[in-house]
Amino acid sequence: MAIIAILLLLVAPTFTNIKSAGDVTGAAYTIKGMLDTARTYAMANNTYTWVGFYEENVANLASPNPDNPKIGRIVMSIVASKDGTNVATTNPIGPTKLNQVGKLTKIENVHLTIFTGSLSGNGTGSTFPTRPTVSATYCVGNTASTTPFQYPLGGTQYTFNYAVQFGSDGAARVNNSANDPQTAAEIGFEPTHGAVVPNPTPANLVAIQFGGVGGGVIIYRK
Repeated sequence: MAIIAILLLLVAPTFTNIKSAGDVTGAAYTIKGMLDTARTYAMANNTYTWVGFYEENVANLASPNPDNPKIGRIVMSIVASKDGTNVATTNPIGPTKLNQVGKLTKIENVHLTIFTGSLSGNGTGSTFPTRPTVSATYCVGNTASTTPFQYPLGGTQYTFNYAVQFGSDGAARVNNSANDPQTAAEIGFEPTHGAVVPNPTPANLVAIQFGGVGGGVIIYRK
């Protein structure tokens, strides 16, 4: 039994793969869990953490792959500063300055997107019934980070150009410290059919907002 247990550990995948072809709720809570884990780790260990986001073509079963369009499979990773300081000072962040936190996570048949819409008179967003509008500047996927990190540490399989940074105080920033904490930042996504974004836009959209200062995570559905 001991030998079998060791073999299972050796062949266990180094990532979690979630096939969520229509299960946007499951995808939303997976992403929320990643954000919560990174924030909790940063506060508990008095350090900085980063949640990286990467999207690739889901039609190619191989991952990573360079195929276009880069749609349909979201890959996520969490890393933390080893010495507790903000080491996001180089492009990419030096791998020797980081620790990997947990496994690589992949969600299939979803696409990162940015929702727009101005606030109406009653304080709600025009895209979702109750969602406050967030400036595109503070949406993951709008602007690539100037200090990305890579996976595996010291390798180049994935380069996470989009990231959410958490400080030891729990404050969240989009794309490292270049953006100050805001009342809300956002990760938006929609379901796909393979590597094709549905047209017209489907009804089951998700916006995940997290407070820049408090870091709390709220899921909005449409």
